[in-house]
Amino acid sequence: MNSGAADARLSWLSIVRIGLVQTSIGAIVVLTTSMLNRVMVIEIGLPALVPGLLVAAHYAVQILRPRWGHGSDGGRRRTPWIVGGMATLATGSALSGVGAAMMASNTAAGMAVSAVAFLLIGVGVGAAGTSLLTLLAERADPERRGPAATIVWMMMIAGFAITAISAGKALEPFSLERMMAVVATVSAIAFFVSWAAIAGVEGSARARATAPARKSAFTGALREVWSEPETRRFTVFVFISMLAYNSQDLILEPFAGVVFGMTPGQSTQLGGIQHGGVLAGMILMALLARRAGKRGDAAESSALRAGMVYGCLASALGMGAVAMGGIVGPAWPIHTAVFLLGVANGVFAIAAISNMMALARKGHPAREGVRMGLWGAAQAFAFALGGLVGAGAVDLARLALGSPVPAYTIVFMGEALAFALAAALGAVVSRERAPIARQAPAE
Repeated sequence: MNSGAADARLSWLSIVRIGLVQTSIGAIVVLTTSMLNRVMVIEIGLPALVPGLLVAAHYAVQILRPRWGHGSDGGRRRTPWIVGGMATLATGSALSGVGAAMMASNTAAGMAVSAVAFLLIGVGVGAAGTSLLTLLAERADPERRGPAATIVWMMMIAGFAITAISAGKALEPFSLERMMAVVATVSAIAFFVSWAAIAGVEGSARARATAPARKSAFTGALREVWSEPETRRFTVFVFISMLAYNSQDLILEPFAGVVFGMTPGQSTQLGGIQHGGVLAGMILMALLARRAGKRGDAAESSALRAGMVYGCLASALGMGAVAMGGIVGPAWPIHTAVFLLGVANGVFAIAAISNMMALARKGHPAREGVRMGLWGAAQAFAFALGGLVGAGAVDLARLALGSPVPAYTIVFMGEALAFALAAALGAVVSRERAPIARQAPAE
């Protein structure tokens, strides 16, 4: 490694500043995908399908993440892509508030504005998020990858929580005008916080030779990356694990109500217990990786690979424990099962993200952004599909079995099998972490 690259390594302060950008992304995303969802359905009285399609559109457009990653690979700096993505995200968010308000008086016009807004949100999240994670992968020291991933993701979750609480208070008493003002204000604050946070972190230029990469077309770059067996397998791992992770979101709380008789407030608290478990699992994995790192980079890398595999296996067991609630009934300790599921999810998530940052630098040179974009696209597609698959499978099973309880149980067991399959794929990726021969990029 040359001295310029060494000088470009991220300090802990720089990692926290990158985390502030993730906080800003989380603040906007939770506002547009959760709060506006409720407003459209409850206050405006639209079918739940409407916000569902809008959220799906914001995920679907992120299939273009590899293209945006390739664009940032070809430039001297990734910061313009991050700032530009955040500007697009903030614009789309502000516009989504206008579109939602318009639906109250003119549904067709409001839908058209909202469709454009959510597409802009998807473009902004994809462009900013891909370049942000690629910058972190490029510049973070190997021994800091686990803690860095934990810091950045915890700060994103903090963005969810802070915005949900503060925006919720600011919306009272509710009116459409107040809603538009709150959405626009949060969007503006998020953009300026992210812009101030990322300014100067990257420096004047990336410390690597990118001249040959700038001349290559996107299709050629994508073929190069997809030709790497490790990259392909990790892409499939990301898709299956995130599909299993997200399929539970729309069915866990209804399951708690049907089987355990929980009120909406109680089932929401159950979701909070799961998120608390996720945070605990993230912190645990970061501490284990840090402890292993004291024995050397190889030990830390081994710990992160093990965390990815065993975290998925533990998630499969946790999902199976949740499914047992449908068999045993109200006597089953569902709160414990859900918390342990969250811990396992947190362990595998941080381990997978840390491995993602390491793998982004393997293979053909100057293709980090394309790899990160490919994995981000797989995750976005899994998230778009996950909610539909989980809820749809429950409805189909209920029709076939005539009862909701066994339907939920079968679907949860299916998600446990998906986690087990992801663990098997993760084990294959872990065994094949030998460096891939670096080749000159094709012109």
